Amino acid sequence: MDPPFNSNRNYNQIFSDKGRQSQAQIMVFEDTWNWNSDVERSFVEAVKYSKNDKVSSFLIAMREILGGTTVMAYLTMMAPRLLELHRVLKPTGSIYLHCDTNSSHYLKLLMDAIFGIRNFRNEIIWKRTSAHNDPKRFGSNVDRILFYTKGQKWIWNQLYQPYDPKYLKRFRHRDSNGRLWTDGNLTAKGLSGGGYDYEYRGIHSLWRVPLATMKNLDAEDRLHFTKNGGIRVKQYLDESKGVPLQCVWDDIPPVNSQSKERIGYPTQKPVALLERLILASSNENDVILDPFCGCGTSIAAAERLKRHWIGIDVTHIAITTIKERLHRTSDRSLVACHMCMGLNRIRVIGVERDRRILDYEFLHPPTICLSQHGVMWGTTKGPGLKKIKAVSVLTPILFG
Repeated sequence: MDPPFNSNRNYNQIFSDKGRQSQAQIMVFEDTWNWNSDVERSFVEAVKYSKNDKVSSFLIAMREILGGTTVMAYLTMMAPRLLELHRVLKPTGSIYLHCDTNSSHYLKLLMDAIFGIRNFRNEIIWKRTSAHNDPKRFGSNVDRILFYTKGQKWIWNQLYQPYDPKYLKRFRHRDSNGRLWTDGNLTAKGLSGGGYDYEYRGIHSLWRVPLATMKNLDAEDRLHFTKNGGIRVKQYLDESKGVPLQCVWDDIPPVNSQSKERIGYPTQKPVALLERLILASSNENDVILDPFCGCGTSIAAAERLKRHWIGIDVTHIAITTIKERLHRTSDRSLVACHMCMGLNRIRVIGVERDRRILDYEFLHPPTICLSQHGVMWGTTKGPGLKKIKAVSVLTPILFG
């Protein structure tokens, strides 16, 4: 999920004309927050009616520390939305909250209160640009993605990165069948867990594997006997998946002015970033929800990866952008929903592809919701989304 960053900036969308950048711009959203009577009322409601005492305590404590500042207004907006997202997240689901240095530390505390400290998994650092020349401080060129799960058992698909070319040079041996391999240590000397003390083929040592495993490796021609009288194990390159993905990501560049995927939407995120999150924490046919879907990068990624998806945003521009984007990249058409609007209590009826009826009920003034089943009026304010199905991944990659 990629909510506003409390960056105190307004963002415009640049419309292109036949591939050329146009000067026509329209303001898409304001990422500015001010403490006013509406925010004060929202704060009182969040503290008074929240079923999560820790969230109420957090908001009261932050109000005491921060006062009526823009940061406090921002946290007041985020709290009820994150509570609602926790409610609709399935027990094995995950949430990724994209933020920058302005508010990431406050959001981390809020997420701890809602999802629990034990369910925090990672703070992912994404290098979003090559370098910044920020006066009188170190260049700020990274964003943060907070990774939480709903519980202690969650969907996880391990992802890997290619090996460094220097590491690949270690695979310099080649078997008779052409397989490249390098040798790995078989001794347990220096390991805290101990090892297996025995002699094999005239060589006595403290080994990492028991005698039976050593014999099996020998029978499979996976032992390498060194000139110095040692035994090492063959490690084949074609059996290596790569380096397990770490939490510092510097291999996904931002969407720049020359990028083929650029559509002119402010703060657009690269598809590769969203695909990585979705692949790690969901399987095909799972449901992906992005409650701040912006130009729909998370929606496009979910569609391409054969996931079901729901996207929510506050502007018609965002929904129109996503529809046009999907029409260009997907061969599946969107089915329109029948909408009833203009009331504080909204009921939405939609039609799925198999002709089953969708039945959603929303509370509070509506925002716009787009799904594979069509455009729906919904809300990101709790306690809406009354009948929504449980989702597997929340990618609040807001303007993704």
